[in-house]
Amino acid sequence: MNKETLLNDSERQIRKAYLYLEYSYHKIIKIDLEGKNLDDFDINILESLEAFTSRFSRVTDIFLSKYVRASILQTDPAFRGTFIDSLNYAIKINLISNVTTWMSVRELRNASVHEYTEDDLIKYFIAVKNYTPFVMEELKNIFKNISASTIK
Repeated sequence: MNKETLLNDSERQIRKAYLYLEYSYHKIIKIDLEGKNLDDFDINILESLEAFTSRFSRVTDIFLSKYVRASILQTDPAFRGTFIDSLNYAIKINLISNVTTWMSVRELRNASVHEYTEDDLIKYFIAVKNYTPFVMEELKNIFKNISASTIK
């Protein structure tokens, strides 16, 4: 797959995943998680929270693993850096706004595969809920930039 096809494919994937995340986020936004435990929620709310966190992980994984990489390779085909190198390059080409926050998002996404106590799971839901507006805003800005560059 050539670099342009890779970028277009990852863009299509990220747009679709974004829509699912946005839907789930709006579904859970008013759920008060602070000071609660899992027994405080019915199965439908827990299912919505699980879907939401899964969608968060998917959209961030596609963005960080595919889209950022493809964007960098489009600019610099010889790039061979670490993940942090990729984030630093992404900020340099105005793809992202904050390396530290994206590192935290990645750590949170990576934490999703671990087993949790009930308290840890609630903390995880809260953290994902708190980072989602940042992720969504970053992606909206990228979508605007893509639209603007295709109009020219």
